[in-house]
Amino acid sequence: MMKKLFAAVLLSISSAAAIAVPFGSQSVLVVEDDTGKVLLEKNAGAVVPIASLTKLMTAMVILDAKQDMNELIEIDRSDVDTLKHSSSRVPVGANIPRGDVLQLALMSSDNRAAAALGRTYPGGLPAFKAAVRRKIAALGMSHTVIEEPTGLSPNNRSTAADLVKMAQAASQYKEITDRTTDAKNLVSINSREVEFHNTNRLVGAKGWDIGLSKTGYIQEAGRCLIMSIKAGGKNATMVLLNAGASSARILDALNIRRFMTGDEAQPARVARVARISRAGGPIKASARAPRIKTSAPALRAKSKGGVRAKAKVVPTKKKAVVVRKRRN
Repeated sequence: MMKKLFAAVLLSISSAAAIAVPFGSQSVLVVEDDTGKVLLEKNAGAVVPIASLTKLMTAMVILDAKQDMNELIEIDRSDVDTLKHSSSRVPVGANIPRGDVLQLALMSSDNRAAAALGRTYPGGLPAFKAAVRRKIAALGMSHTVIEEPTGLSPNNRSTAADLVKMAQAASQYKEITDRTTDAKNLVSINSREVEFHNTNRLVGAKGWDIGLSKTGYIQEAGRCLIMSIKAGGKNATMVLLNAGASSARILDALNIRRFMTGDEAQPARVARVARISRAGGPIKASARAPRIKTSAPALRAKSKGGVRAKAKVVPTKKKAVVVRKRRN
């Protein structure tokens, strides 16, 4: 009898571990757009820095102002990042149409471009900030504070739950969805065509149907990602916050898509997430750890005896910092 019980426990643990979902991000929220149903959730209420996810709010406020997208904007010295000293391929003094500046801010996450958009808002930066506060209130983002247009400040803070609201609102702007889902584009700068690329390498990748995308990174926020995707016949918005590396947030996105299509996460890749994740490791079976909340049974379908997997975050070592500075 004891042998049978022991064997059943081992089988249960094995089944639970096999269906565990690895997440390198500290906060995760996936919501089905058509129904509002929460598909996956982890620390969705934690208030954290949001880095360049801010630029979706900047874009909405700029577009709400109905400014001329063909008007030339001169990139000013005040647009240069003196907080994080991030790089930019947009030179001071360049005159660029506002529409292209918006493209650079959204697709390539250029901080000078985003700063220029806020600076040239009707009434200047104070009026821009007031418009952002009104937009935040209108969207019901009650745990969100945005102080500047780029996301470089760690004082720009929100929750995954609030950011789903922001992403779903941004998805209603064709000017934003078109620009954030361009894999690359040419922009004329000082009479020279310069090619810029999307900071999200999943955009344009085979097998991905992406309707909205925005990445983010500063040290305080970790690697962040917002995407609207279609998979398994569902339209969903995902928010990933505070992953330890770009590869960790991409693997999180891959496993979310597998979940939506009913496939299992790839266990062979979990160890790699653990090595590169700064703030959180793979989700593993544990008797005492909190569960990843999910309203769908797909991850439990193959668990023998109906045993549910529980989850805990396993701390891992920090990955070495990449020497070359990059935009988020």
